[in-house]
Amino acid sequence: MPQSNSTAPGALVWFRRDLRSFDHAALHHALLAGTPVYCAFIFDSPILEGLPRDDRRVAFIHASLGELAAELEALGGHLLVRHGDARAEIPALAAELGVATVYANEDYDPAAIARDEAVAETLAVAGCALKLFKDHVIFARSEVLSQAGKPLGVFTPYKNAWKKRLEAQPDALAPWPVDPHAAALAPGRSQLPSLQEIGFDGADLAAAGITPGMRGGAALFDAFLPSLGDYGTGRDYPARDGTSRLSLHLRFGTVSIRHLVRTVLQLSARGQAGEGGATWLSELVWRDFYQMILYHHPHVVHASFKPVYDKVDWETGPAAEELFAAWCEGRTGYPLVDAAMAQLNTTGFMHNRLRMVTASFLCKDLGIDWRRGEAYFALKLNDYELASNNGGWQWAASSGCDAQPFFRIFNPVTQSERFDQEGDFIRQFVPRLARLSAKAIHAPWLHGGVDGYPAPIVDHAEARQRTLERYEVVKARG
Repeated sequence: MPQSNSTAPGALVWFRRDLRSFDHAALHHALLAGTPVYCAFIFDSPILEGLPRDDRRVAFIHASLGELAAELEALGGHLLVRHGDARAEIPALAAELGVATVYANEDYDPAAIARDEAVAETLAVAGCALKLFKDHVIFARSEVLSQAGKPLGVFTPYKNAWKKRLEAQPDALAPWPVDPHAAALAPGRSQLPSLQEIGFDGADLAAAGITPGMRGGAALFDAFLPSLGDYGTGRDYPARDGTSRLSLHLRFGTVSIRHLVRTVLQLSARGQAGEGGATWLSELVWRDFYQMILYHHPHVVHASFKPVYDKVDWETGPAAEELFAAWCEGRTGYPLVDAAMAQLNTTGFMHNRLRMVTASFLCKDLGIDWRRGEAYFALKLNDYELASNNGGWQWAASSGCDAQPFFRIFNPVTQSERFDQEGDFIRQFVPRLARLSAKAIHAPWLHGGVDGYPAPIVDHAEARQRTLERYEVVKARG
């Protein structure tokens, strides 16, 4: 057990996307030093700039910080919260506290890597070190490679290599304990500004079905586990409660990815996870995969993973702007697409099946650049994470690694008939269509239409042909 040495230079733990007081790599390692440990979070102004004042993610972070502060105080410490540019705030806070080391968990977004490099350089000038630890993923950067030692660009070989790596290194799932008896957390009073003080009005998280913080994440996971075995089929139907809804908590680290993977593997070993457990584990591996892709191929932030796809000629001009606005606002005339966009716009959540449907519709029915849709999702999604959002959009646009082939084009009507057969999801988010029969609700225009609901803005069959022609450049350069 580390013993606190109040005369030695202290340490600062910089919380970022890891808002919990348990199984926390950076906090664990800071406590091992036995010097007084301060804890801080920065509302990073470059990240917050441009967000709407009622942004749910900021409200989620703020509420989660309140819980984190209470937990740290229960452990004998406190949480300092500042608002400003982290590149300046962290070095200033380190100097103010007189710490010798800043501890944080790794972030693999290119902008975050650049920020951390800038912070490390500034700290070094003052004789302070920045130490980073893996916490957000199971395997990061170059830990999972091909037999030739190169990054993998196809998911299934990556997943197989990921599993082999875990078999060889089971301690990758070992928790990083935060010893409540370490007596090394620096006592004090938590300082948490109001949302208004940092320029936000707050958001009604409960109305969006969101319970923030560590308790919220734990409750969701506990509620999901009894249905884990059915996840493989239940996850495809947006009207069902068949997913874990944990992506928001994974995004901000109010749950531990190690705990999630460890639990599903333990249940699988006991024969209690079924096929759904294997499918859900694959979804968690996808997170690692996309983080690895972003790290090794940072150009995907602004360009196609496969450069040839940047030659695709997307629609532009006033007509395209009108189509894009109709897609954003959920008035395309295709009920499943419109219901999905209504769900996104009103709750900040979109079911994964619908993310694929709406993305395919934007790129391959409307012919609009996937980057525009990616940016809209980045603004609206509660669980927005650059790596996964980018990977998903490039998959839909066929420009990404291991993406669907360009000639695979989702039919929004058949997708609706298959995955919302009775129309329950559509009725929930497009109430104007609520009185339609299960047969008519998927394509109202074929059944006389509905007053006040738009006709389809494009004909899918014609749009499909235009898309095949649009992607000819890929074949020509393939």
